[in-house]
Amino acid sequence: MSTPAWILEIFGGVMLLVAEVSAARLVLARAWTRRGGTDADIAVSRVLMGIAMAGLLVPGLSSLPNAGWEAVFAVMTAWFAWCLWRESRRRGAAVVVGGDYAPPLVQSGALLYLFAAVTGPPGTGAGTSTPGPGGMPGMAGGAPAFHVTTLALVFVLLLIAFTVHDLDQPLPADAAGPACGADPAAFTAERLLLSPAVVKGCQVATGVTIAFLLIIMI
Repeated sequence: MSTPAWILEIFGGVMLLVAEVSAARLVLARAWTRRGGTDADIAVSRVLMGIAMAGLLVPGLSSLPNAGWEAVFAVMTAWFAWCLWRESRRRGAAVVVGGDYAPPLVQSGALLYLFAAVTGPPGTGAGTSTPGPGGMPGMAGGAPAFHVTTLALVFVLLLIAFTVHDLDQPLPADAAGPACGADPAAFTAERLLLSPAVVKGCQVATGVTIAFLLIIMI
């Protein structure tokens, strides 16, 4: 499916921004908050997802061969599956939908599937970072054929469902800015980066971009 280059570049820029914000959160959370407001593993996953997808969308931003990213997301998917299993044993089955680990698990699994499709079987010459149609690497012979299209559609539906769920959840009262009468100077850039609004924004942007990639490649 042919997609205008400028659309891919916009999504690629958004993913780089998500990666940068997530990296900043990793640094600031350790120095600024004592409550552990940022889960390191989820923030690291956002950094890696942002970099990986930016490279898929804009060939000049590619940093690893597709096979390398496939290995990264295989490890990441296994990690979040274990985290979700651990949390479900401790807090019950409700954590599967409302917990912190379900969205990154679905996103990691979707990217594992996507990079596996782009890489292709050994000996096909895929798995490199050679730009293909639409500026997407690893597809010099055209868009990859998804042998399990139903699975791709399932990932798209799950990503959309989690995105709608995230957008439907109200933010805490102090998430949008300082309360009326509060000292505006107290609302620093650090507090903004660590706010629930930024966490939600990064998660929604990541989910929407992965769904977009799956849709244009089916």
